[in-house]
Amino acid sequence: MEKNQEELATFAGGCFWCMVKPFDELPGIKGIVSGYSGGHTEHPTYEQVKTGSTGHYEVVRITYDPEVFPYQQLLDLYWPQIDPTDDEGQFFDRGSQYKAAIFYHTEEQKALAEKSKSELEQSGRFQKPIVTEILPAAPFYPAEEYHQDFYKKNPEKYKQERVESGREEFITNNWK
Repeated sequence: MEKNQEELATFAGGCFWCMVKPFDELPGIKGIVSGYSGGHTEHPTYEQVKTGSTGHYEVVRITYDPEVFPYQQLLDLYWPQIDPTDDEGQFFDRGSQYKAAIFYHTEEQKALAEKSKSELEQSGRFQKPIVTEILPAAPFYPAEEYHQDFYKKNPEKYKQERVESGREEFITNNWK
């Protein structure tokens, strides 16, 4: 009997439009879905989530083959996409729905996420505390179709969003 070669990883890093491309089209990545997780409203809409009243985070759910792309590599790719010291959102996206978080699906993922966060804290890269949350996976709701693969459907708007939000500059200055 062949082992199931697919696992899930869920990351919040501010606007989900900017969190798909870094993980997309890499060996072992089977799919990425933008959506909402961590809140109390069932089947929320974007209009509801963006108010900040549902408790949901904007997230990307990644289906991956751990034999080809281990979870540790996902973490190594996740951290440099965010400002891990910001507990009010990410870049110009403010509010709880834009906070950074790692949602773990297994105890192994939890341990690896906690270890990677601790290593980042010990590295001295940032003067401020690392506040990115590590939370148990919660029900996931896919975002509306127009949010999926946004960077492919709207490449100019995607580039503009990364620059105007301050994300591009932050990554360049802090994650060389």
